[in-house]
Amino acid sequence: MTIKASRATISDVAKAANTGKTSVSRYLNGEKHLLSEALLERIERAIAALDYRPSQMARGLKRGRTRLIGLIIADITNPYSVNVLSGIEAACREKGFTPLVCNTNNELDQELHYLDLLRSYQVEGIVVNAVGMREEGLSRLQQSALPMVLIDRKIPDFACDVVGLDNNQAATTATEHLIEQGFEALLFLSEPLGTVNTRQERLKAFRHTAARYPGIVAQNEETPLHETERLDNILRQFHQQYRGMRKAVISANGALTLQVARSLKRIGLHWGADIGLLGFDELEWAELAGVGITTLKQPTWQIGYAALEQVVKRIEGHEETVREQVFSGELIVRGSTAR
Repeated sequence: MTIKASRATISDVAKAANTGKTSVSRYLNGEKHLLSEALLERIERAIAALDYRPSQMARGLKRGRTRLIGLIIADITNPYSVNVLSGIEAACREKGFTPLVCNTNNELDQELHYLDLLRSYQVEGIVVNAVGMREEGLSRLQQSALPMVLIDRKIPDFACDVVGLDNNQAATTATEHLIEQGFEALLFLSEPLGTVNTRQERLKAFRHTAARYPGIVAQNEETPLHETERLDNILRQFHQQYRGMRKAVISANGALTLQVARSLKRIGLHWGADIGLLGFDELEWAELAGVGITTLKQPTWQIGYAALEQVVKRIEGHEETVREQVFSGELIVRGSTAR
């Protein structure tokens, strides 16, 4: 039977170096100038021989700092979330924090569980991608006294820093592009609006922009992500209703764009030839699908990085007024919106 070796402690190091725990603690905390050269050398040899690794959690708690940041992500399979996480992780590395990532999978029980768990780990702040979170989970967030930054979604009546896309600019750019390409009937498709400000703001900018152009037909529909029959009927009716006009669909996010592409295939319509298609969020497969799908790319890495920067400022005691940081999107034109 193999017996697992016990982990070396600071007492073991002190004993091996023939000194006290106070001296070893000074060494570990960067106070080496208080120790003699001979003692430094003995401590270094002892640490190497014992393969001693101090508990960062214990050291942090002793100093009142864990340097942990909690990240609550509604759906880690969403490409948007993955790219945002990459920016957050880069900023954590640069600023000396460790991220604890919690994927709620859009489940209320998981949202509440992770909120409690992060508090128990004594994280110093939280970054939340709240799209998809239920009202009860959002309410629990508001009760937390931790420094917090929201990504991509505001919570009604909750004063909190937010980082995300300039939805007005992005939706205006997308709508104007379709009109300039000669499309006459436009359909803005989103998941149910509810209280999700990103969907509301994109729809508002779409309507406002289309209204500036006489003769342009502008409709909008809401559909749950996986109700395929409803989506098929919406697209089929839109195509039939405006027969003889150039038609295009704007999809409000990447997950919905995939469902729209599948639906168009099911009902026998080809983007680029039979109908235009433009989707929010850049998708890796967009350039490979048929003639390519035009997208509105979000600077997701920059959004994640900025969110972590802002929560660190709050942790460090910055008391500036609550701010909303927005980034411009980039239109990537492909064959789905060609003339």
